[in-house]
Amino acid sequence: MAAVSLRKSNARLPPEVNRVLYVRNLPFNISSEEMYDIFGKYGAIRQIRLGNAKDTRGTAFVVYEDIYDAKNAVDHLSGFNVANRYLIVLYYQPAKMSKKSDVKKKEEEITRLQEKYGLGSKTPSSAPDA
Repeated sequence: MAAVSLRKSNARLPPEVNRVLYVRNLPFNISSEEMYDIFGKYGAIRQIRLGNAKDTRGTAFVVYEDIYDAKNAVDHLSGFNVANRYLIVLYYQPAKMSKKSDVKKKEEEITRLQEKYGLGSKTPSSAPDA
């Protein structure tokens, strides 16, 4: 009902609100059917993508048809207990996600250059005093 009242009053949503949710701290053995059961209560879902790689297990992207349904899901499911794990439900923010990958790329580039020029990962503070 709260979502309906928001639509009628044409209330402005915060800029970070969008239809795509990023869910963390999921049980590793959760199925897509269980995800649809949990998140489908808050509106029509366009897509759910569960992380299955070693570094993405326990995460998922949930895409709703309507932005107000996504807001309702975030409001109600943040901190929701699933198999003794408390869900972390956030709005997907591509700018923040790309920053994380940029940092990884820069670290890889530094490591590659250190190996190329025969430099160790020693910091100046760890060098012996002369």
